[in-house]
Amino acid sequence: MPELPEVESLAEFLRERAVGQVVQAVDVVAFSALKTVSPPITALGGLTVTTVARHGKFLDLDCDGIHLIFHLARGGWLRWRDDLSGAKPVRPGKGPLALRVRFAPDPLGVAPGFELTEAGTQKRLAVYVATSPGDVPGIAALGPDPLTPSFTVETLTSIVEGKRTQIKGLLRDQKVIAGIGNAYSDEVLHAAKMSPFKVASTLTPEQISSLYDAIVVTLKEAIERARGIAAKDLKAEKKSGLRVHGRTGEKCEVCGDTVREVSFADSSLQYCPTCQTGGKPLADRRMSKLLK
Repeated sequence: MPELPEVESLAEFLRERAVGQVVQAVDVVAFSALKTVSPPITALGGLTVTTVARHGKFLDLDCDGIHLIFHLARGGWLRWRDDLSGAKPVRPGKGPLALRVRFAPDPLGVAPGFELTEAGTQKRLAVYVATSPGDVPGIAALGPDPLTPSFTVETLTSIVEGKRTQIKGLLRDQKVIAGIGNAYSDEVLHAAKMSPFKVASTLTPEQISSLYDAIVVTLKEAIERARGIAAKDLKAEKKSGLRVHGRTGEKCEVCGDTVREVSFADSSLQYCPTCQTGGKPLADRRMSKLLK
């Protein structure tokens, strides 16, 4: 699933290529992905992309005041096309293509654009057309963005205060902190040397400060690694930069211990026992507790 660093990189990628382009048409292939009816998606035709923004994991193309907003969810991705002038008309089907945005051709007839695709059977990619980003329920409910100046140690302290919730789940809750998902919550907790099952309200001021630093540094480093990389290569870059997530059975780069996993119904987490849980493995079952 694309998370804050990848979505921010996609936003930068689109700022370089899409801003100033005139929307010729938006072709919807997977109608289930379109979550709004007013304004209609046809309203985007003829408008110019003026800015590209990120809200948590949402991408937002402002087209003369009408916003094309999308959330890539678990299996979605953005595929840039340098020239769509010769592309075949899209038809609803079982393929991965969900939506195509075509920009007006230049004097040489070259018409760039991009496509949204979604792999897998769980179709969760969501597309919105709105007059304001706040009209999208998921954006309106977002917690603070961890890379804004207003997100401070005091902000994080107020977030964890009184929360009888495991810190892993709290970091992933978009209504609490915007943009962190399963992968980067693993990476943040590894950097902070903290168990994913530690209860948030039990964190000491020193641990909160350490967690804050881990959040900001981990996300900024991931964005920096991805800067300038083409959209098609961002997935591979993300995977190569992860220290524990997706590395079950491999050696921890920090201490050399074996990275372990806890599996759930539809996801899993990875961690290093030596770095994070005092050398004790976590039970691999729901509601796991430290093995005694």
